[in-house]
Amino acid sequence: MATIELAKLGLQLAPLPTILLHKSSPRRSRLQFRFGFEPSVNRRAAFLLRPPSCSLVDEQQKRGTEVVSLFNEQENALVEALIGIQGRGRSASPQQLQEVERAVQTLEGSEGVPDPTSSSLIEGRWQLMFTTRPGTASPIQRTFVGVAFFSVFQEVYLRTNDPRVSNIVRFSDAIGELKVEAAASIKDGKRILFQFDRAAFSLKFLPFKVPYPVPFRLLGDEAKGWLDTTYLSHSGNLRISRGNKGTTFVLQKNNDPRQMLLEAISKDKGVIEAIDEFISLNKNTAKGEPELLEGEWKMLWSSQVETDSWLENAANGLMGMQIVKPNGKLKFLVDMLLGIKFSMDGTFVKSGANTYDVTMDDGAILVGQFGLPVELGSKFKLELLYTDGKIRITRGYNRIVFVHIRTDGSEQK
Repeated sequence: MATIELAKLGLQLAPLPTILLHKSSPRRSRLQFRFGFEPSVNRRAAFLLRPPSCSLVDEQQKRGTEVVSLFNEQENALVEALIGIQGRGRSASPQQLQEVERAVQTLEGSEGVPDPTSSSLIEGRWQLMFTTRPGTASPIQRTFVGVAFFSVFQEVYLRTNDPRVSNIVRFSDAIGELKVEAAASIKDGKRILFQFDRAAFSLKFLPFKVPYPVPFRLLGDEAKGWLDTTYLSHSGNLRISRGNKGTTFVLQKNNDPRQMLLEAISKDKGVIEAIDEFISLNKNTAKGEPELLEGEWKMLWSSQVETDSWLENAANGLMGMQIVKPNGKLKFLVDMLLGIKFSMDGTFVKSGANTYDVTMDDGAILVGQFGLPVELGSKFKLELLYTDGKIRITRGYNRIVFVHIRTDGSEQK
């Protein structure tokens, strides 16, 4: 019988592939490929920076504060550790898990809201951002939450005639959601006791609810549990909870703009607008000229649909990893198949406040320590629209907009 645990509806994203750096120079052969570069037709809308009027900016204007004021310094450390972790923690590396746990323990030892279950700040809808055991829910739950564009929430309402805590998997605004509800009671200042008793699918295209196929009454103690709130922020935006199965949950009411951007990318919905809003929000807070930071950067999204030419996609950074090295060195690296990689080396030179001239001219197909040269060449201007230690937004080859996320965990230079 599947064990049901509160908030165990962790959304799972496909883990990013591990890409190894090629450390030795490829041995060259005489076989060469000739390839010409022609501008590809951009089948997505052109990316234009325009005065934003969407939700992210509107909400920020209503608050009348800067983005970072959503969280204090210690809370920001946790949010920073969560940026770039896919699958609500399922694909997190050991280093990322350590960073999150360290930030969680720091907050749990700090001065959060005392007796959080007695505070009105705990009430409302919370979005699940991270869990230490995202894959241990029931088989049906795992099936639904494993889809990238689903969102996972928890609703807490304790000050009613029918106190309840509910888990919600929202498929989309057009499709509907699954809601799993539990009767709740307060044991003390931190602990909520619960017992799951009903669940149903609410689908937009049906005039009735579809029961969730789990017999809660037959589960007995398996449907019961408790949830401790070990930290609740004074702003009411961040909550850390630990469940009776030993699971840690991180939930938020208001997300960091970077999290909102990554969510739009995972759903592939409104990405251009989200980027536009994000850049506009950060336009007036940037300090000094942005720099192309060293490290390994995985491409998450581009405004260009991939062309039919695999080599063109790889050579122009439309897939795979981008590695920024010291002394103006740049590498594109793409896993092809069964340990075979495509590598493209080049250089970058700063040509303006936020622009770089990029020359990529040393391509090779790598098999272990051996390399087969590929005659490719590409020159373009790289415009740095936004960068920090986690996320980078650029406009590059053929004026394509790219969103990269740092994967090596290195410190900002």
